[in-house]
Amino acid sequence: MSRRFAAEAALISAALLYGITFPLVHDALEDITPFAYLLGRFGIATLLLMPLAIPALRHRGPQRRMLVRAGLTAGVILFGGYVTQTIGLQYTSASTSAFITGLYVIITPVIESAITRRLPRPPVIVGIVVATVGLYLLTGADVHLGKGEAFTLACAVLFAFHIVYIGAYANLLRPTQFTALQIGAVAFLSIAPAGKQGVGTLSALAIFAVIFTGVACSALALPLQLWGQRRIPATRAALILLAEPVFAGIAGYVNGERLGPARLAGAVTILVGILISEFWPRRPLPTLAPTRDNLQPSDPLEPSDPLEEVP
Repeated sequence: MSRRFAAEAALISAALLYGITFPLVHDALEDITPFAYLLGRFGIATLLLMPLAIPALRHRGPQRRMLVRAGLTAGVILFGGYVTQTIGLQYTSASTSAFITGLYVIITPVIESAITRRLPRPPVIVGIVVATVGLYLLTGADVHLGKGEAFTLACAVLFAFHIVYIGAYANLLRPTQFTALQIGAVAFLSIAPAGKQGVGTLSALAIFAVIFTGVACSALALPLQLWGQRRIPATRAALILLAEPVFAGIAGYVNGERLGPARLAGAVTILVGILISEFWPRRPLPTLAPTRDNLQPSDPLEPSDPLEEVP
């Protein structure tokens, strides 16, 4: 039983770490500037994980080329998500930002279906719809498409692309090495905007937030997410990761924030959506023995770059 749900547990753990740090980061950003925070958080995580990636980077060959290409590309996508989210937050409310960002749970299956040419299973689609309703109730968003909302929607698209992209490489690259290249790219790309924004005030809270999230969210949670996506398709992974705002709400409650009935109902609805996707009985997909008639060019006999065949 524990092995059966190991991947789900890894994704839930990642969502837990992402969510419980939300109040901490929210308060810390009153002192430290956003890009200084990103530089510190991902810089610390890079120092922790990059030594694990160095041995793989020393060996020439296709595996190293794949690691570097995939890691840096995923890092650029992730950085773009944080940048658009940060810009959007300057022009819209936190609740609206949280709701629109969470729409990656809808965008992810669209991207994955376009790539794989296969629709998600009906229970997953039902779970996505239910969880999205819960997300709206939990955030209490008042959505209208302005400048801030447009940037935040771009953030949701980029986060969805990130989930699909890392899922394509999850079984081909070691999670810690893959993560090290990603967070290294985010840290490097944060240097210039951090220099332009300045640091702000390095209060004790800001320093603690940078160190804690650098270790818990970047060096630990992201490898857990990658490991979980080895066994779970991107669409289901996105739905499970939507537990993040639920954990953020719990952390906010512990921090003194009180949730009204609608927000509590939203949290419960998100969990119901996840449970529908995970525990609804599934029929096994039909499998065909590999023959000359059904072997497709996109079904390589040996591991290769999983996105090279995507048109």
